[in-house]
Amino acid sequence: MSVTAFAPQTEARFALARKVADAVLFEGYVLYPYRASAAKNRLRWQFGVLVPPAWGADRDEHAFQHTECLMEPKADATLAVELRFLRARRRTVQQVLSYGQFETVPELRLADRVLVPWDEGVEDRVEAVVPVAELLAGDVTLPFDRPDGEEYEPVLDASGRTVGRTIHRYERTDGRLCLSARELDGPYRVMRLTAVVENTSAWTPEAAHAADRDAALPRSLVATHLLMALDKGAFLSMTDPPEWAKGAVAACRNLHTWPVLAGESGRADVVLSSPIILEDHPAVAPESPGALYDATEIDEILALRTAALTDEEKREARGTDERAAAVVELADSLPAEVLERLHGAVRGLREVTRPEPAAEDEVSSPETPWWDPASEAGFDPSHDHVTVDGRPARAGSRLVLRPGLRRTDAQDLFLHGRTATVEAVLHDVDGVVHLAVTVDGDPGADLRREQGRFLYFQPDELTWPEDGA
Repeated sequence: MSVTAFAPQTEARFALARKVADAVLFEGYVLYPYRASAAKNRLRWQFGVLVPPAWGADRDEHAFQHTECLMEPKADATLAVELRFLRARRRTVQQVLSYGQFETVPELRLADRVLVPWDEGVEDRVEAVVPVAELLAGDVTLPFDRPDGEEYEPVLDASGRTVGRTIHRYERTDGRLCLSARELDGPYRVMRLTAVVENTSAWTPEAAHAADRDAALPRSLVATHLLMALDKGAFLSMTDPPEWAKGAVAACRNLHTWPVLAGESGRADVVLSSPIILEDHPAVAPESPGALYDATEIDEILALRTAALTDEEKREARGTDERAAAVVELADSLPAEVLERLHGAVRGLREVTRPEPAAEDEVSSPETPWWDPASEAGFDPSHDHVTVDGRPARAGSRLVLRPGLRRTDAQDLFLHGRTATVEAVLHDVDGVVHLAVTVDGDPGADLRREQGRFLYFQPDELTWPEDGA
């Protein structure tokens, strides 16, 4: 087994896949409003955290990831593997006293930032290149260890005078990467590749701190994921496998991770095994201006809200983390044309087979109704009816909402039991009937009617009120 640098072709393929893998690595690293004091930044790192075995027992976090996927390697093929994770480096802030002494403080205020204690994420990786024949012969195990240690960094004010320092503390972390392969029975030369990543750190929490996650994080592998590439051959999609391979794919065991095809679209020689479930060939939107670390939000909203932070909030964000500082600077410097691109993009268009509109119809006036009666002969949403609990319901009927769990949005559940007025009865292209409604008491109901923006339910998700109105 070799742990030397990857071949140039492999490195190029990994470089493309890392664009998405970096988003996995830093997902949720620091959330808007990018300050350490924000409540959402006090419980950090939710994905791919492999904790020390002694701490992870009987908890929802685990000490290992188990990946299985199928591959079709050619003769003399080799497998390149890159294990990537973050180490939590704990930062302490100190201010300078007289005679060169330092004192630990909860914050150190500077002109451009406010430094506070924080856990920094430092990227780490383990690389290996293994002949597939060696994997078939038996398990290949690659242990690794990262020692503890401290790093000191002076803090200077605007005049260059030392006003404090930061101490960055690493804790010892040990791990192991185990690889194996087995050829499956059948007419096709298909192999099941198994990759197991384990945190093998011997650290045991003190009895008084047995449930302290903060003590376990610096000894954990954070945002752990794998990149794997074949130099000759291909992987099979675990999401959309060929018909003949569906049984073998279903038999694969993937625990705390999920493998997808990655890298260049149309190729199948790179796999990303991620703690976040992705689709094959995931990609970062080309409009994205840079890493914002909070993919639960929309880039446009994040950029605008970050730019709107107060000067004091931005100072604290800059002092929280270098990456948070970069987000603030990015939001403050985005040109208008870049912000405009974040507003939305059309990824694909399909041909509309209807006749071209007449010239006088090309521009709609503000008086154009939300539904055009001439567009769908035989249907009239304002007069059609549908049976609800044995009685006809039509526009103007008042019904009680009973959203079903099988097909409604989670937000619809908050409307359970509310009364609503039917605005229209609609038929989709599959023949399914939907009732467009406005919720009684909604202060925006008039605006919804004007714009034709309603809530939609199927007949079995509504019932008549007890008073029969």
